[in-house]
Amino acid sequence: MPEPLRLEEAVEFAENPEPRCPCVLLLDTSGSMGGAPIDALNAGLQTFCEELNKDDLARKRVEVAIVSFDSQVKVIQDFVTADRFEAPILRAQGMTSMGTGIDQALDLIADRKFQYRNNGVTYYRPWVFLITDGEPQGESDEAVRRAIDRIRDDETAKRVAFFAVGVENANMKRLSEISVRAPLKLKGLNFRELFVWLSASMQRVSNSKPDEQVPLPPPGWGEV
Repeated sequence: MPEPLRLEEAVEFAENPEPRCPCVLLLDTSGSMGGAPIDALNAGLQTFCEELNKDDLARKRVEVAIVSFDSQVKVIQDFVTADRFEAPILRAQGMTSMGTGIDQALDLIADRKFQYRNNGVTYYRPWVFLITDGEPQGESDEAVRRAIDRIRDDETAKRVAFFAVGVENANMKRLSEISVRAPLKLKGLNFRELFVWLSASMQRVSNSKPDEQVPLPPPGWGEV
């Protein structure tokens, strides 16, 4: 069961009753991301923070959470509105517990939606944005299968929009088996462009009505 709402959350929703637009960044921090890729990803996160805060409505409506996965899965940042989000510095190490990471991201969203409903706060369809340079590694097939089933169920029920981005040597065929939407291949290490696009997309969504269909800008940073 999700945790009951804490007092500080009740205060937060009372002070900012705007509809929420939740986005989980699900980030691969395995050893193969070491060096230039993790440096570019960290710089991209900083750009994301800066770009989101340029839009007054997005600052109050977009909520960001970060889940990293390597040999372990960690909630680096629980949901905060964009005006309180600070880009972390990620480090690369270990294996690729992607299925377990997906499970954690979907659990975070389920808990947050419970808190929105508890406080009468409306919300947009949550996004999960997976970025990886590999494929699941170092975890059971069952963990990966369970994650794939949850993505399919949540996408079908429109509970979540799940996006997958492959970096450099990512196994795109495997990613296409995991994600209902066609995964995109990042051009080089264009994390800055990716996060500018993600921020622009979040701004468009947060400036719309919660159930409105919003056309997203073309992702010039990636290719199918």
